Amino acid sequence: MNAPVSGLLLALGLGVFALGVRAAEVQVAVAANFTAPMQRIAADFEKDTGHKAMVAFGATGKLYAQIKNGAPFEVFLAADNTTPARLESEGDTVKGTRFTYAVGKLVLWSAKEGYVDPKGDVLKSAAYQHLSLANPKTAPYGAAAMAVLAKLGLSETVGDRMVQGENITQAYQFVATGNAELGFVALSQVFKDGKVSAGSAWIVPADLYDPIRQDAVIMTRGIDNPAAKALVDYLKGPKAASVIKSYGYDL
Repeated sequence: MNAPVSGLLLALGLGVFALGVRAAEVQVAVAANFTAPMQRIAADFEKDTGHKAMVAFGATGKLYAQIKNGAPFEVFLAADNTTPARLESEGDTVKGTRFTYAVGKLVLWSAKEGYVDPKGDVLKSAAYQHLSLANPKTAPYGAAAMAVLAKLGLSETVGDRMVQGENITQAYQFVATGNAELGFVALSQVFKDGKVSAGSAWIVPADLYDPIRQDAVIMTRGIDNPAAKALVDYLKGPKAASVIKSYGYDL
């Protein structure tokens, strides 16, 4: 092998080695409503930066409990802004890293075409036996659903028909599988190409529940991990923003 070729191969090898040294993994806790967009963002993040996001999904309240019990998460994407703020006040986050990455929307959805009317009046009918929602104690979308029912004066009327999922993913699955005729889910779960992709839905007016501001923050465990900062920066960038908006979130 001649010297120029040998030198080129050595340089390429060192380049690959350097990339490997720079690349890192980051452990990320993500609210269940953000599952689909985060899967896309994580794939793009690895492709664009070389860093890898190892993602676990769940209800915000349960993820908080796991963090307090020592789970090794370095970045947390919650379904609200109060849980990251609480962790911040408890000294578990890197100061100055908390920001709102998305504003979620609540939708009343049925897998059946024409079942949910454009004004959500189906909620007041006796036609359904099961109304699915996420556990309001651990899932902000569940708490938002309860707020909607209270404002509509339906809390007691539908109380015996409510079925609770552990998180918003399970609440969606109850409806998708037909175990509940309708349910309150995240718009992101049923939104594609600028519209609700299947079934029928009522996008709940924003004045019926508090804004679902979803905050992200770097945990103290991630303070020295370059991949943690890189992921947060990536979430603020135009490519991630495009993905987030495509699932019906506001920014």
